[in-house]
Amino acid sequence: MGRTPLQFLDEPPSSQTLTPYDREHMVLYLRLLDSARAGADWRKAVQILFGLDPACDPARCWHIHETHLARARWMTEHGYRELVRESQQH
Repeated sequence: MGRTPLQFLDEPPSSQTLTPYDREHMVLYLRLLDSARAGADWRKAVQILFGLDPACDPARCWHIHETHLARARWMTEHGYRELVRESQQH
């Protein structure tokens, strides 16, 4: 049985705390960070990670990539602290 594709917004919610969307998309965020570190072309990343064809709507695809990558970077600088606090409470 195949996996249900992950649903995503054109832009992740902006918040100073972790959102349910962040929690659902952590693996996506990690994969985006890995692709950026590896120097992957954003078009290829969007195609693989989001299942979108950047040739059809390049502006939207670029926006989706950049806003999710920015949120992924926020997670590495700030959001992870909430996860650490939660794990220490359990």
